[in-house]
Amino acid sequence: MKSIKRLIKMTSALMILMVAFSSATYAALQPGGPSTNGNTNINSTLSYQEVIKILEDIEGSSKGKVDVFTLDQYGKSEQGRSIYVAKVGKGPQKIWIQAQIHGNEKLVTEAALQLLKTYAKSGEKDVEKVLEESTLYFIPMYNPDGAEMNLRQTKLTDSGKLIDLNRDWTAAGFEAVESRVVYAYWADVNPDFAIDLHHQGFKQVYGTNESTSFSLGISLAPDGPTLPSIGYNEITKQMMAYVYDELKDYGYTHIDRYQVGVDREAGTGYDIDIRGGVVSAMMMGLNYKNLNPEGHSHPAVFFETKGNTSESSLGQKSNGYLTKQNYLALKSLVHGYVTGEVEKVNPDDWYNIPYYPLAGYLTDYNGVIPAGANSGY
Repeated sequence: MKSIKRLIKMTSALMILMVAFSSATYAALQPGGPSTNGNTNINSTLSYQEVIKILEDIEGSSKGKVDVFTLDQYGKSEQGRSIYVAKVGKGPQKIWIQAQIHGNEKLVTEAALQLLKTYAKSGEKDVEKVLEESTLYFIPMYNPDGAEMNLRQTKLTDSGKLIDLNRDWTAAGFEAVESRVVYAYWADVNPDFAIDLHHQGFKQVYGTNESTSFSLGISLAPDGPTLPSIGYNEITKQMMAYVYDELKDYGYTHIDRYQVGVDREAGTGYDIDIRGGVVSAMMMGLNYKNLNPEGHSHPAVFFETKGNTSESSLGQKSNGYLTKQNYLALKSLVHGYVTGEVEKVNPDDWYNIPYYPLAGYLTDYNGVIPAGANSGY
């Protein structure tokens, strides 16, 4: 009975953490960086209009390499904003890169635009190889309304309800217009691989006093309740191990695996197994309103950078290297995937990435599942 009560209590605490785990409570772990007094200045981050201008500039100077367009044919955001896409490359492998699905996670948009700019202008061999072998689809600001409101969510026009767009890709139906728009486009593109860019709260790398600057995540936990049954258990581990090896010696970067509910005293943490997340739904081959009748699916991973703008947990002094680590991780993973280098990695190297010993899985379908259990997906 005590163990059941403890599990219930832990489940409640973890659910709270998923909503508020970017609290300024953790800001002290990064001295000299984020403001803990509500002084974050978002003027240094990109607005919706600035993103459009940058996209247009990149397209204009790319000599035909980059095509920028909106998804207006599918719809606009809840507040009537266009969702922009940039397409670059001419190869058969289709790579999907999305950023700022949460409106207060802004530096990742800058990183995505920097990589797009590299593909538009650089003539380096590794860049040209990527463009010859793949076509990349960038959505640098998935949630334009949330970005302008500096909120994690979007707001439904009719009801005013706040919706987390990264929990809205479910078979039961999409609540937000943005979800329907991007899903319909995804179903038309049928990518081969996706990368989702995020910010997170503050934690410390296991076994150290270093503040985590960058976490590598797979939203359906490897070897967990869901992923082994759908075919991407090994390749996603290879992808993240590849990125870790590429970035671990980069200055100022402290990398670990993405976990929630970290308890430093107990020395444990929880992996997530979130089936309603966008990249999870991509891996599961979601067929909403029969737009994906063949059940197309593909591997997908996500990156998490510390801090966000609505919780006053980003410091301008650190913005440069936080953006740079995303840029480098994106560039290396895309190149490794396209060239086949990722497939040469030992999947077990995923376990070389620092992480807290696993206590269980936090899910959006069955509460907390203890480590070792199987949900029977």
